[in-house]
Amino acid sequence: MAPRHPPRFVVRTLDDAARERRRRLFLGVGWALSVVVALLLGGWFGGRGGSSRPADRSASHQATAETEELRQQVANLERASQVGDVATKELKRNLAERDEEISGLRTDLDFYSRLVGGDGQRQGLRIQGARGTKVDGSKQAWNLVVTLTQNARRGDLMKGSLHLAIEGIQANKVVTLEGPTLGQSGDLVDQPFSFKYFQQVQTSFTLPTGFQPARL
Repeated sequence: MAPRHPPRFVVRTLDDAARERRRRLFLGVGWALSVVVALLLGGWFGGRGGSSRPADRSASHQATAETEELRQQVANLERASQVGDVATKELKRNLAERDEEISGLRTDLDFYSRLVGGDGQRQGLRIQGARGTKVDGSKQAWNLVVTLTQNARRGDLMKGSLHLAIEGIQANKVVTLEGPTLGQSGDLVDQPFSFKYFQQVQTSFTLPTGFQPARL
């Protein structure tokens, strides 16, 4: 069978031609509208993005500045607190030194008042004070310095001897140690003194293990 060739001429009616023109017109208008909408949307989103970025940057800079300011305030408060702590410690130390100095001055005042008879009384022998210190390298051995005074108005020479006795607890009992029980012998048992105004008598002793001293 011989091949069939397409017809050289196509016959169309007026209605078909009109529909084809309308279809092409609609396609052209639709394409134009899509281009316009795309341009409008692009401009709108672009405008929003461009206007928001400077605002975002400004807000970010402001937040950063506020954060740095708060950090600086915290650092200043910490330094102020440290300075306050140092000042408080220094003040407490100074007050403690002043209290110690005042206590020493009161002791000296009492001592010299007694010597010159500032209280108006003619008192006799008195133990003004006693100070004990541990012997270096020993846990039980002690040195003792006892200050004796009398009223200077008496004008008498005071003579005698100092006998040491220590009361305390040993084996759950109240005991009094003296002489050999304190490790003393010979001249250490009774310390002689002779003075007109005051004298410091020095002695030493050793406490037995387990003994808890209470008073001299």
